[in-house]
Amino acid sequence: MKNATKGKVSENKKGKTKDKYRFVGPAYDLLSNLYSGRSIHHCKVAMINTDNIRKGDRILFAGVGHGLDAVRAAEIGANVTVVDLSETMLKQFRQNLKQSSAKLKIRQVHSDILEFNEFQKYDMVVANFFLNVFDRETMVRVLEQLVKLGKPGAKIVVGDFSYPSGNIVSRGFKVLYWYGAVLFFWLTARNAVHNIYNYPEHMEQLGLVIQEKKHYRLGIINCYWSVLGQKPA
Repeated sequence: MKNATKGKVSENKKGKTKDKYRFVGPAYDLLSNLYSGRSIHHCKVAMINTDNIRKGDRILFAGVGHGLDAVRAAEIGANVTVVDLSETMLKQFRQNLKQSSAKLKIRQVHSDILEFNEFQKYDMVVANFFLNVFDRETMVRVLEQLVKLGKPGAKIVVGDFSYPSGNIVSRGFKVLYWYGAVLFFWLTARNAVHNIYNYPEHMEQLGLVIQEKKHYRLGIINCYWSVLGQKPA
């Protein structure tokens, strides 16, 4: 089913499924800002800039959520597609899109990312605070899928909680801080409970070359990072 209206293009590539975010989804941005002091927002848009994006680039956002990062990419001039299995999250994204100052046309796809098979079509693929909802085995499968969606030479961006590093106090704080979030979303959305993933390591195992990492703090602790990897051309 495909619907086209002013400012959006919507596609449904998934049958009726239970929306895990139907209760917590409307408050997702508010909760993330309260939990991170806006660091999550800054992490999401870290790589969305004119250094990494050219006008006309095709960019895919997987698990877009409220999607302010996708809106920014479209404002730069990218041809943006967003994919999310949660209809609640897509509704929140549409609301943010309507509030944008520019009249932006962003393709919206309601689908499981593992069933979205537009391989080697995108100049950049972005997964912000998305891979952490999966258990390790599924996360690796999804990351591999995202890499396949990128063209040769494509940029793959992962923004998320950063892998524990530093002294014992810093590492301990990051672990406790992470489990506060993961247990909340296990209770409210039945997301997987797992340790913090070392995304650069997994990205390199899939053949990506890590080009850049940007860290974002809660207080004095680097709790989040945005990692940019690149496929071989």
